[in-house]
Amino acid sequence: MQTSQGQELRGKRVAVLMTDGVEQVEYEAPRHFLEEHGAKVTLVSPKPSGAEVQGFHHLQPADRFKVECDVRDARPGDYDALVLPGGVANPDQLRLSPDAITFIREFAREDKPIAAICHGPWTLIDADLVKAKHVTSWPTLRQDLTNAGAEWTDDEVVIDGKLVTSRKPDDLPAFNQALLKELSISPQAADTGPSS
Repeated sequence: MQTSQGQELRGKRVAVLMTDGVEQVEYEAPRHFLEEHGAKVTLVSPKPSGAEVQGFHHLQPADRFKVECDVRDARPGDYDALVLPGGVANPDQLRLSPDAITFIREFAREDKPIAAICHGPWTLIDADLVKAKHVTSWPTLRQDLTNAGAEWTDDEVVIDGKLVTSRKPDDLPAFNQALLKELSISPQAADTGPSS
């Protein structure tokens, strides 16, 4: 069903960072939602551009998706927000990629929205972004996030500053709306580059 969504995100660019093992719906649903609202979405991965990422429905292999930008070539300054889908294997592999972790960390340094769902917040630990932050996630990450200094609660969506987190695919509607809100209130000012 085609709805006539607003174009409030026209001109906004969103990176989705993921690799093999991504929970497919946690990639496809936010991408579709953001594009419906006018945003340009790019699949960024530690794999080279043109390579494929294997999606999963829980433990079953599902569709494959073409990488649109190698994370080594991606710059946070080129995007307005970052989405981190889950799936167990996806964030586990991203944690082994120094380039992926640096990309996430740089996003936070630029004070841009980062939205992580399900197992996605795992990478935030390696990027040193959860200390003293209020977050949620898939329940099995609770201890890891708490050990890293986060305050974890079992909520559909948690927003702490520019950080948006959700627990599972059922939370996608709330997750998407929170991301829309964060992108809508982000300053439109052009990035003037480094100040030093």
